[in-house]
Amino acid sequence: MFDEVVVAIAIGHHKNPLFSLEERVELAQKSLSHLSNVEFVGFDGLLVNFFREQKATAVLRGLRAVSDFEYEFQLANMNRQLDPHFEAVFLTPSEQYSFISSTLIREIARLKGDVTKFVPQAVVEAFERKHQQGW
Repeated sequence: MFDEVVVAIAIGHHKNPLFSLEERVELAQKSLSHLSNVEFVGFDGLLVNFFREQKATAVLRGLRAVSDFEYEFQLANMNRQLDPHFEAVFLTPSEQYSFISSTLIREIARLKGDVTKFVPQAVVEAFERKHQQGW
């Protein structure tokens, strides 16, 4: 679909992530290291500003459910108001992945459940390290 992809990983001020921005960038790099045309960049601020800085042609966003679409549609239209060149492309997952969310995975991992069929091995190992640190 694209010759080059930049995976933009935001700080997420409105969320309470288990992993730091640096850890999340590293986990993404390890998980997708087999893809040669992918770059991983952490950022803070508005997505539309990052879009401009990267001189991107589009932003790919995943939609799991109708509720995701409503939010993403609003976000895309707001970003387009901030920058008329902003373009969002929405992708849906295979049915086998449509129910997965970071919140669910984090809760299963926190309770020491098996998440190996939902996340890459690098993420499984990162959860194990968090447990060793008293999470």
